[in-house]
Amino acid sequence: MRRTTLAYAALLAALVASTLTGCARDGDTDSRTLWKPRPGLAWQWQLDGRADPSADVPVYDIDGFENSAADVARLHRDGRKVICYINVGAWEDFRPDKDAFPRSVLGERNGWAGERWLDIRRLDVLRPLMERRFDMCRDKGFDAVEPDLVEGYGNETGFPLTARDQLTYNRMIADIAHERGLSVGLKNDLPQIPQLLADFDFAVNEECAQYEECARLTPFIEAGKAVFHVEYTEPRSSFCAESRRLKLSSMVKRLELGVWRQPC
Repeated sequence: MRRTTLAYAALLAALVASTLTGCARDGDTDSRTLWKPRPGLAWQWQLDGRADPSADVPVYDIDGFENSAADVARLHRDGRKVICYINVGAWEDFRPDKDAFPRSVLGERNGWAGERWLDIRRLDVLRPLMERRFDMCRDKGFDAVEPDLVEGYGNETGFPLTARDQLTYNRMIADIAHERGLSVGLKNDLPQIPQLLADFDFAVNEECAQYEECARLTPFIEAGKAVFHVEYTEPRSSFCAESRRLKLSSMVKRLELGVWRQPC
């Protein structure tokens, strides 16, 4: 009788374990703890080539395609958190998945070589493509994603995009990241910060000092979320004092986003 009971218990435990494993495999949410970067963290932003680990900072933001799992692991061994740069708003003719994008979603050129705006209204087409890109970020071991060009509605894209279209798309992007256990940053798109603050874990901003709009990023800081900020042409003397007051993580970079940096 005891042998039968034990056998039944073992069988039941195996079935439960199998069910839980299947749920974990088929479910939408990654079990990893979500990284929540706090205001004031120093960072390096290098999108030109493989990451150079020489910057003594706790956060690296690097290109998701051009860096391998080994590159990410090397930064992790040095105690860094690593953000995966992915363009979600424009097609790039130099990416390995370029042929997966149908011509119907490709719009006007956006001013960068080889890039064209995407029709972000086509969630049915773009969601699986972005899911595969974010799968890549997760599988390489990244902690977060920096989705670029999430403000197409304010540009001449070739499509009649609205602010509502952008909100819907940006929230989808945030959901895709969170489902994979990745933190996600809101890149620029200052007008929609009030609506998107709850969906994003940090912000990435270019040139808010040049355009005198850094204070618009305050909601992120007040929510305890980092703002990673870069200027390209402004001297540090013109904005670093204000950046420190606002608790932004600020530095000067050259436009090509190589290794060189001048932090505040």
